[in-house]
Amino acid sequence: MMAYHQPVMARECMDGLAIQQGGTYVDATFGGGGHSKRILEHLGEKGRLIAFDQDEDAAENAPEDPRLTFVPHNFRFLKRFLKLYGTKEVDGILADLGVSSHQLDEAVRGFSYRFDADLDMRMNQQQEQTAARIVNTYSEEALQRLFSEYGEVRNAKTLARRLVEERQNRSVQTIGNLLSVIDPVIRGKRERYLAQLFQALRIEVNDEMGALADFLEQSMELLKPGGRLVVLAYHSIEDRMVKNFLKTGNVQGKPRRDFYGNIFRPFRLIVKGEKPTPEEVAENPRARSARLRVGERTESDFKEEEEGLNMY
Repeated sequence: MMAYHQPVMARECMDGLAIQQGGTYVDATFGGGGHSKRILEHLGEKGRLIAFDQDEDAAENAPEDPRLTFVPHNFRFLKRFLKLYGTKEVDGILADLGVSSHQLDEAVRGFSYRFDADLDMRMNQQQEQTAARIVNTYSEEALQRLFSEYGEVRNAKTLARRLVEERQNRSVQTIGNLLSVIDPVIRGKRERYLAQLFQALRIEVNDEMGALADFLEQSMELLKPGGRLVVLAYHSIEDRMVKNFLKTGNVQGKPRRDFYGNIFRPFRLIVKGEKPTPEEVAENPRARSARLRVGERTESDFKEEEEGLNMY
């Protein structure tokens, strides 16, 4: 497990979950199983853990434990599969939104610019969408949008134009192809620029923002009052979505009021963007950008205006 992926802020995540021995918990991003292992250590015989991961490789890390149910699917289907396994509500949900060390270090997966491999980047290797398909078929405008929004690439327009022009002469199918095409337009520190570009492509390939929004919305429905939502985010886009959601119940961060003017507050904020310790970052540099947020589900339920009108 540890070789596959070292769990980030493991102690802080366990504190955030406030695990009850007989409770039911979800690890929405199982990966190497590091966080799940710690949850199981805190659970009693009657406790239950349901773990999700769409990556086929992750299933090999699941231990034989009667308290664990492994679901080989994307966490955006959280509610569907909990219902399938007879679970209507849970005491805590954990999601580590980072890419696993295993995925980054497996050259054939195409997640890292450090290796030459097919432009893949699929977390679910059964899906058709790949990074190669994106760079070869998206319009210049669509490429510019994703490079700007998901990668915060400074010269997104120039980069998109370069790709569209060059792909007329040669198909961009591998990481080596991509690097040779974009090399003339790289600005600033090369490693940072490539990291931003690869982040943007990975997010688009896996529809990570759409999946996160679906997951967060369902988590609010499934958590018991007093249940905890614990999320580790690694870049500003997803961290902003989580922050907005915990404050307002939606990823846009728009406050909602019921018929009587009361603001909907679905969570009590427990941890607000905590960073890993310097000691952890020194031991595991990939933890450096992590931000931990924890919310406790309140008794509050949002009443639409129509419900209020029905009283009259």
